[in-house]
Amino acid sequence: MLTTKNLLPNAIKSALLITLLAPVAHSAFADAGSAKVDFRLRHESVSQDNALKDADALTLRTTLSYTTPSVGNFSGVVEFEDSRAVFGVDDYNNTLGMNTDYSVIADPETTELDQGFVQYSNAGFAAKVGRQVITLDNHRFVGHVGWRQDKQTFDAATLSYGGIDDLTMQYSYITQRNRIFAEQRDLDSKDHLFNVGYKTSLGTLTGYGYLLDEDTGITKTYDTWGLRFAGKSAGETLSFLYTGEYATQSSEINGSEFDADYYLLEGGVVFSGITAKVGYEVLGSDDGAYGFSTPLATLHKFNGWTDQFLGTPAQGLEDAYISLSGKLLSGSWLVAYHDFSANDGTADIDDFGSEWDAQYTMAFAKHYSAGVKVGLYQSGDNATGKVDTDKVWFWLGAKF
Repeated sequence: MLTTKNLLPNAIKSALLITLLAPVAHSAFADAGSAKVDFRLRHESVSQDNALKDADALTLRTTLSYTTPSVGNFSGVVEFEDSRAVFGVDDYNNTLGMNTDYSVIADPETTELDQGFVQYSNAGFAAKVGRQVITLDNHRFVGHVGWRQDKQTFDAATLSYGGIDDLTMQYSYITQRNRIFAEQRDLDSKDHLFNVGYKTSLGTLTGYGYLLDEDTGITKTYDTWGLRFAGKSAGETLSFLYTGEYATQSSEINGSEFDADYYLLEGGVVFSGITAKVGYEVLGSDDGAYGFSTPLATLHKFNGWTDQFLGTPAQGLEDAYISLSGKLLSGSWLVAYHDFSANDGTADIDDFGSEWDAQYTMAFAKHYSAGVKVGLYQSGDNATGKVDTDKVWFWLGAKF
């Protein structure tokens, strides 16, 4: 178990190591093309009101990427990623069978090719083939899960076009999902992603279709079609934010078919450097037997940072939330509150509890960043399978 006594010395040692090695590694690969080195040292602790032991992990993620010069509108990118537990602080369930008597921290040790693709770009048209990051809109349906130390990428072919004013179009075909749990839990797939956006004076209207098919020997498909509108109205002293979204999903899992809907309404106001938002998100249910699913999403970004709802309950999920954010000194702060309930609840399963989240982040000395983040989840009166959970993170990053 990590203690306050040894946390500070360990963090100082790692910070010095990052500071000394990062410029050396960067200069060694930057003679031609563009090279980048990214370090993130993070401590995460998890405490749950159950039989599992409290978890502690001090992990260092190192990302080394290289982009070739463009030749005839062609270029290439190679990126390697390594995640290690450091200084012996590894009392956690890493999701791969290690320390299963501890709470989960989903940062297994791994070294892998994170990205490796060839791309062509000309006159608003771009094509990309190989292992790549794909993010769409706000990451609710397709994201890179960059919060975890092993981020999500895809083996895919992507075509995009932006040569018409205010119109963007993108299509991706995915053959493998390289998920956050190291290579052991990557999934073969046959996924089609369609996304078209049109920018207006009031905001951006986006239509999408995400047709997902796990190629794993069992039937598991998710066909989702939706519309999203998001915009901002700026005034002299006040600015207003607004988002509305609707999607419908048809799914087949091992011969059983389900249908569910998704809704999002969010409004906000910006005043005196403070941004206040209130929102209501619904991941619907099919009569309490199936919950609307977003398996390619950056799930940590939604429904609370303690990750209680990475999989939507069969009863669906309703999340009413409010947040405040702003600037303080040389950094940024955010505080949020969520109230969770079932979309199609019963007398036994209805109140899914609530959560407070808060964080402070800052950048300094051009190449460095740091932050602290807290998530406090309180289980509801009849939230079967949920327990009170506290999570705390501290991190230091460096990019060159």
